[in-house]
Amino acid sequence: MMDHQTQPSSSSSSPPSLQDLLKLLRGKTDSQRLAGLLLVTQYCDKNDQHTLLTVYHAIGSTFLHRLLLTGMGKHAAGPHNPNREAYLRLSLTLLAAFARLSHIAATDDMLAKVPLVLEVTSTEFSSSLSDECFEFLFLVCTAHHDGVTTFYESGGMDVLGSQMPTLPDGSHSMELAMKLVQLVISKLPAGKVYVDHPSELSKMVAAIAKQFALLHNSLKFEALHLLSTILSSNNSGALHAALQSMNCDWSTSMLVGIMDILQNRVAPADKLQALLLAECVISIVGEEWLIGPTTLHGAHSSFPADRCILLVLESSRIEIAVILNELAYLKYEASKNCPPNAETFLAKLRNLGVAFSLVERIIKLISKFGENEGSNASSIISESTVTKIIGGLNETIDVVLDYLQDAKDHGERKGDDLLASVRIVGSYLAEAPCACKEKVEGLLDYMLSVEGGDESSPFYSISFLLPMMCQITMKDDGCKVFASAGGFRAVVGCLVSLIDSSRSRIEDNSTIFLACDTILNFLLKREQVWFSLDNISSVKLLQALAHWTDFSTEDLIALSKLMKRSLETCCQKQDLMSDQSNSESDLHEIVTKGYSSWAGRFPHIKEVVER
Repeated sequence: MMDHQTQPSSSSSSPPSLQDLLKLLRGKTDSQRLAGLLLVTQYCDKNDQHTLLTVYHAIGSTFLHRLLLTGMGKHAAGPHNPNREAYLRLSLTLLAAFARLSHIAATDDMLAKVPLVLEVTSTEFSSSLSDECFEFLFLVCTAHHDGVTTFYESGGMDVLGSQMPTLPDGSHSMELAMKLVQLVISKLPAGKVYVDHPSELSKMVAAIAKQFALLHNSLKFEALHLLSTILSSNNSGALHAALQSMNCDWSTSMLVGIMDILQNRVAPADKLQALLLAECVISIVGEEWLIGPTTLHGAHSSFPADRCILLVLESSRIEIAVILNELAYLKYEASKNCPPNAETFLAKLRNLGVAFSLVERIIKLISKFGENEGSNASSIISESTVTKIIGGLNETIDVVLDYLQDAKDHGERKGDDLLASVRIVGSYLAEAPCACKEKVEGLLDYMLSVEGGDESSPFYSISFLLPMMCQITMKDDGCKVFASAGGFRAVVGCLVSLIDSSRSRIEDNSTIFLACDTILNFLLKREQVWFSLDNISSVKLLQALAHWTDFSTEDLIALSKLMKRSLETCCQKQDLMSDQSNSESDLHEIVTKGYSSWAGRFPHIKEVVER
């Protein structure tokens, strides 16, 4: 049992020399060592590495371990030791100080104390000792090769999940806790961390998001980068689900923090991170987040409700213009001397994908306004704001069309950047088919020929443009543009591919119907636009449609029986009712006329019906 009868006076006329302290630390009794340690904490500089190392070797790891156990109530005196809290504070202060020496933090003696310190963070003393606990844990996890693993396996994620929401905003302990989170997700397999602890991670995200919103120092940017890393992980599905079940405070914090970044002069890389984070949040809570509440709990916000959507659109528009310009330079100018660096090119493509995705989200949100004019969103977003948004979208699409024109001029038709550009154009034209009319008409044939990097045909480009083409083919002028761009052959080819794959992809049915509508619109106006059908395409289409029915002999027999039953039922009701205006009479007329018009082409059905 540690002797706690002798404690030195804190009032001393002059500081003791290091040699005097070492004599006490090497004393034979616990009282002498305790006295020496207390003097060390009062008079020694915690940043003096030489002194710290000398003191550590003088006191020894065994005594430190006993001191920690006594403070935790695990020694002979148990939890009723009156000086327990003082011992605990002293031991953790010393451990944190010694761990600043990386070669000491990397020892197995320090590693063995990680589970004990984690246990302390869950006691009643955790709030007053959080700085020392988290500093020790962070330093050991950083220095020891097994530090992160030991921290994780000792319940570190549970501790972070429960303690981070209680830590003071902007505190040193919060900063250290965030660094511990970063260490864990960077050092351990992502699949394991995200799968094992989605609930704990969601609490950490909420706590970090609050720092991101409230702080205006370097920790704000650390929070931004950490949140982007966590939420953009390919393994974050379970975490996203956990966040969806939480209240909206965390997403409001995200919104406020992102607006702070986007509306201030910060590094371009930080703005890209903010856009990536915005895309992650929208993927979790939906596009309406862009016009969500901007007031944090217990705080007053000066942000108007439409500020976020305007900032995100403007920032995305600028990024798209810059990135497309850089990509064009890399592809058509720099490549003349040396090929572009693959990693640089891919990084720009990823950033372009984020900006494109955000613009598509805004397009989707604006389309909802049009469909639900009486919705709450319509009351939040004024008509003038919608006009600004549409203006920004027009500018963005105009820049993308210029990039596609440049690619066309250089004979480029293949690439994920081109396919993504066609997709964003198609998304906007689906809602505004007359936008950028001249450029679209001049580029339609080219856009219908663009292929992705791994594609062998322009299937996806055609699919992306189908909603727009379906709308323009309702008018004569649109049919002329469609015909001159080779739209009929392109859509037929797309439809044939869709039908061939529809057995395994039922979700393609809506696209199939859209393609069919486009072809029907065009065929109905074929004479007005003086267009002669492509026989090869027509034959392929008919073959695919016949194949799509997947009609078997059993289906034919069932249809025959259904037709016979329908005719018999209608005849029986006709005999019972003399009122010719009755709906049953109309039904009988429809069935009989339908049957008589094509019975001659299906002798098997005719035979069954008339038998």
